[in-house]
Amino acid sequence: MVENGRVPRPHVPSMPPAVRDSMSSNRPQARRTPIVYPALLSKVAQAFKERITLADRVKDGLTYKDAFDGREAVDKIAYIIKTTDRNLALLLGRALDAQKFFHAVTYDHRLRDSVNDLYQFRTKMPSPFTSGELVDQEIESIRESLAKLPALLNGGKAKDSPPQSVEDGTEKGQGDSSPSPPDSVVTAPTIRPRQGSISSDDIPLPSGVFTLLIDCYSPTCSRDRLCYSIACPRRLEQQARLNMKPQPGLKKQISKESLGDLVEPGTLWIHSVPQAIVDSVSDQEKKRQEAINEVIYTERDFVRDMEYLRESWIKPLQELGTIPEPRRTDFLEQVFWNLHDIIAVNTRLRDALNKRQKSYAIVEQIGDILLDAVPHFGPFVSYGAHQLYGKYEFEKEKSSNPAFAAFVEEVERRPESRKLELNGYLTKPTTRLARYPLLLEAVLKHTPEDSPDKKTLPKVVEMIREFLKAVNAETGKAENRFNLLQLDQQLVFRPGEEVDLRLKEEGRELVYKGALKKRGGPQGDSAELIVFLFDHALLMVKQKTKTEQYKVYRRPIPLELLLVSAPDEFPLQQRSNKQKKNMPHAPVIPVKEAKGGFSITFVHLGRKYYQMTLWASTYVSQRKWVEHIQKQQDMMRERSSVFETVTLSEGFFVGPNVVSCAAPFDQGRRAVYGTADGIYLSDLWEPHREPVKVLALLDVTQVDVLEDYQLLIVLSERQVITFPLDALDPSDPMAAIKRAKRIASHASFFKVGICLGKTLVCVVKTSALSSTIKALEPIDTNTRGARKPTFRLLLQGGNDTLKLFKEFYIPVQSSSIHFLKTRLCVGCTNGFEIVDLESLDTQGLIDPSDQSLEFVRKREGLKPISIYRIDNEFLLCYDEFAFYVNKNGCRSRKDFMIFWEGCPTGFALYYPYVLAFEPTFVEIRHVETGSMSQIIQGNNLRCLFSDTPPSTTNSASNKYYNQHQQQAYAYNQYASPSVNGYGRTSLQNGYSSPQSQAYPPAPRGPSTGRDEILMVSDDRIMRLQVSPRAPQ
Repeated sequence: MVENGRVPRPHVPSMPPAVRDSMSSNRPQARRTPIVYPALLSKVAQAFKERITLADRVKDGLTYKDAFDGREAVDKIAYIIKTTDRNLALLLGRALDAQKFFHAVTYDHRLRDSVNDLYQFRTKMPSPFTSGELVDQEIESIRESLAKLPALLNGGKAKDSPPQSVEDGTEKGQGDSSPSPPDSVVTAPTIRPRQGSISSDDIPLPSGVFTLLIDCYSPTCSRDRLCYSIACPRRLEQQARLNMKPQPGLKKQISKESLGDLVEPGTLWIHSVPQAIVDSVSDQEKKRQEAINEVIYTERDFVRDMEYLRESWIKPLQELGTIPEPRRTDFLEQVFWNLHDIIAVNTRLRDALNKRQKSYAIVEQIGDILLDAVPHFGPFVSYGAHQLYGKYEFEKEKSSNPAFAAFVEEVERRPESRKLELNGYLTKPTTRLARYPLLLEAVLKHTPEDSPDKKTLPKVVEMIREFLKAVNAETGKAENRFNLLQLDQQLVFRPGEEVDLRLKEEGRELVYKGALKKRGGPQGDSAELIVFLFDHALLMVKQKTKTEQYKVYRRPIPLELLLVSAPDEFPLQQRSNKQKKNMPHAPVIPVKEAKGGFSITFVHLGRKYYQMTLWASTYVSQRKWVEHIQKQQDMMRERSSVFETVTLSEGFFVGPNVVSCAAPFDQGRRAVYGTADGIYLSDLWEPHREPVKVLALLDVTQVDVLEDYQLLIVLSERQVITFPLDALDPSDPMAAIKRAKRIASHASFFKVGICLGKTLVCVVKTSALSSTIKALEPIDTNTRGARKPTFRLLLQGGNDTLKLFKEFYIPVQSSSIHFLKTRLCVGCTNGFEIVDLESLDTQGLIDPSDQSLEFVRKREGLKPISIYRIDNEFLLCYDEFAFYVNKNGCRSRKDFMIFWEGCPTGFALYYPYVLAFEPTFVEIRHVETGSMSQIIQGNNLRCLFSDTPPSTTNSASNKYYNQHQQQAYAYNQYASPSVNGYGRTSLQNGYSSPQSQAYPPAPRGPSTGRDEILMVSDDRIMRLQVSPRAPQ
């Protein structure tokens, strides 16, 4: 510690308050008390780590993750010890720095009170894998990715990715020469790593006593009286209070450490050429030559540092037995990567620059040399991308191999290391690349307009900046992948709740992370959760004490199923009016009122519904969480936009008069809506015109149009009624009532379709124990007009619109009717039943001898809803899952299974997608792979109309699917993520692959039914249609 000199510092009580108060009863009561006892380094370090703000910072074009600058550090230390003396805070910070509590990102200087210098906390590379080793497959995956970098650099451009953690450095490896605390580390208590950090581990805190800030040993010492001890730490403060002449001690002065590195003697251009030449040039040219000279001598220094790595590290490790022979070559390759390539490139550059400088006392240009050399800087990018993995290998070997640890300590103590540790040298390639633009811009600043460098150097700088962008991008990808592999091994799920988050997949990204607090625990206390926002899901975990594991607190939430709620005073991001108009109303979920603080409520929509309210520490933190989530959700919507919604009507059907059903006709130009008070007609090509009431009926629950027969069929008050379309009069809703024909009463529902080549209307009367189904056939208009009704028909009400085709009885309750080519399929409590309309024989669709379908037969309360024909198979959609059977009712595609995220009440098919409608979202899945393609959130969503009968064959031989079969497997609610209760791997439910593709729906033929899919969200009626942004 620094022991000379005394400076004013705030008082910290060191004795019982009663005694101290009796000693100094006249002192002021208002006092700035330090947050912790400032003389104990461990206490100051802990307070500093808890309070300093970490962020992604940029220095010389390189991005550093979880960094802070020197000015912030000094500010925070001054705040902790409550002093206005920045020199005192700087000295205390250097006492922490001396024990490697934090380090400069360049590893080559101590703490400086400067906003231009960045620092990071010391972190150990933890063992992220249960065995302490990377799985072989994961090693190969990382290496293969890095091996592809040269091709990437030559053939493609890197895109934005998460910030990197490249450690910066300067060309001089000298440490600060100013007085600073000694570099001793004493055993100290440990604290938990910084919350939310994946790569942090339990790091021992600095220990020791900072003597400048200790209390006086005298029990009678106070701030307001001069202490009798001349060694009292308060003496200067007491003299100042008593207006006494201060004795010599520490004086406040401006710290010169932030003014930059001093130039070594002999490195200036003016010292390397004769004085006559110096006198012969202008001041502007002198500055230019000095800038050129700095480019040249720093290049020499850089090559010398790289050669030091080769001679002092690589060669001895190759020759000695420090690293076991079987893994020696691989270790050297991973730690030093392509260092030999960098040495080769920069040695050529150094030699060319040296030759130019030796040939000419006044160097006219260097741009031509750099223009030839810079295109070969690709090895810098590959090196930077691999740096994190190399650091991991180095730290792992150092902690597990005592011989290697001793070798490292011995080499780092040698004079040629210039007091710089190996990590400092390993960062020099990336920081050298970042320094080129600064050096060359200094040359450009003093270069005359007629110099060739005026044109060539800007080109060189631009090329180097492109390499820097690639370094940032590729390093960010490598770091992101490494951290995700690590986190994947650290997660601990509750038994039976395992979820495959697919963190190992290429392209997966950690978008944001941080700590949020949960209130109202069992004892009324609060617990801190670490929340991870990935590009596809939100994860809440609780860190296990004294371990490197995270316990998953609640089931992860796919972002498509995540609803975020913040207090009303918090302005959520608003979408444009056009966006809002063409989207369903946002889901309205009752959220428990959160009083006080900056709360955020996360809601998991769907079958696995739950809501969790957490509290951010600040308003800014709350805002960042909501903004990051909304931004990522918007990106997902854009990326997976297969379908879009177009509003047909809004604000018209409100209150009790909600739309219950709809049917389009006239090639989709017009539609009829059924409501509680009648039938409305709307022209869909004129969305600004409001719907018009054409029939005054009550409690309309179903409506359909037989366009070929010009008939409107309505289920009103459990009566099936037909109306001629030409009788609908917008000016008189009662006029068409006169031409109404009642078909059936006490009906539960009806269904229109084609079977046996006939258009049929099936009217169903169902009870809890039985169902009666009438299949009616429309009477052709011409035939109906040619024959006059008989007297008996007149007595029966003139029922000449539909005639009975078949009538049959099923001893179970039915809920749906589906038309196959020659048979009817009835959805009932027993599942799907097949009815032969010619013989009226009935049998179950599912083969009872197929043991693989036992899960369906044993499942109670299962509701069959829809059936679709895909090629020569049938996709059966229940309210919980969907699967394929063949024509014989046996399970086909046994590795295919969809578990719905929601509780669907209706389905629609627009090949190759099946759409499941539940009240808070529409779930859109690919029928060939089962993978999630899109989710559209909404409030009170219902499917009003869709028409894809199973009699229509949808072919899977389309060109889109031959080359894009996705193996998109993930968890289900019945078993582990690897094998489900049916002995097969289930298809993914929500945690989709970042590279899963959406394919454009195939166009339908003329006989496949009506294309329109209509749905409603509150008062907003919408049409679902293929998005123009859908991948082609």
